[in-house]
Amino acid sequence: MKEILLDLDRWQQEGEETALATLVRGYGSSPRPPGARLGVTRSGRMTGSVSGGCVENDLFERAMQVLDEGDPALVQYGISDELAFEVGLSCGGSIEVFVEPFQADPVWQAVREAVEGQRPAALAIALAPTSLLGRKFAILEDGTRVGSIDGDLDEQVAEEARSLLLEGGTQIVNLPWGDGECSIYIEAFPPPPHLFIVGATHAAIPLCRIAKELGFRVTVIDARSLFASRERFPEADEVIRAWPDDALDEGTLDAYSHVVILTHDSKFDLPTLARALRSPARYIGAMGSKGTHERRKNELSKQGFSEEDLARIRAPIGLDLGARSPEEMALAILAEILAVRYGREANPLSKKKTAIHAEV
Repeated sequence: MKEILLDLDRWQQEGEETALATLVRGYGSSPRPPGARLGVTRSGRMTGSVSGGCVENDLFERAMQVLDEGDPALVQYGISDELAFEVGLSCGGSIEVFVEPFQADPVWQAVREAVEGQRPAALAIALAPTSLLGRKFAILEDGTRVGSIDGDLDEQVAEEARSLLLEGGTQIVNLPWGDGECSIYIEAFPPPPHLFIVGATHAAIPLCRIAKELGFRVTVIDARSLFASRERFPEADEVIRAWPDDALDEGTLDAYSHVVILTHDSKFDLPTLARALRSPARYIGAMGSKGTHERRKNELSKQGFSEEDLARIRAPIGLDLGARSPEEMALAILAEILAVRYGREANPLSKKKTAIHAEV
């Protein structure tokens, strides 16, 4: 959504009549994931994409119909579509796209403010039946709801939305409604994942740089001023010169936090690990050999941490990619972080028995 915000703002200020298309479901292989958006204006301006160019021409015409009629529409494209040769998906999949006249209404503003403020929020849009199509609401971090789909549905939908906030992403839920059922699209917008790099070592430099490319907020922490400098970490959001256990005080780490410890020094490692284990941090990894980690675990168990607690620590850190250089080590660490984040085993895709993007 972020990629089209500025264009939508500008068009609204200029009085452009605008339609917004949201990819809500993909079947098989599709070039863009659910949540991809395309904005178009009556005058022919476009921003974003829902298919990488496969269906945009036809979708523009559908958007004009939506603007003419003033009602939202749910459109499907794919290899079975009668327009397959003209607008079908070259990858062989199919997609469903929700198209609506765009207005910066309170629901949109609530989601937009949360996304810009890096606070979690979710958006729910009714897709079926037709009588509910286009009704929506937003649910914010504190549980506040803006808008409504239906008084009998809102609480159930909000519960589904809350469970999606940690992971982010989209889902479609089918719920009983009236004499049948309804279909609700839910999209969660978590804040950017926050990577805390403890130890401004040589490997930390490419780790910071690649993490920023992947959309992480990055904080580098080291008590040594010679290492923790802006010159060495120009991409970092924060460079903190402090002892790690002082920098990571209570409340700093949350469920969107990922902690990577590169110091390889017990006087830094142990206090940092203790702080991280007392937090809901999503990922905790530490540099060091298996022997070193066993010694850490023994010390931490003396502090009262259980085997279950200690199992949260990924050490030696990273996936086994044969990494040797700092850049390769950074890649191995981030690969493991992504696998943990998405609940994957990090096996080769060639060994996968189901579709590449199938849920596990």
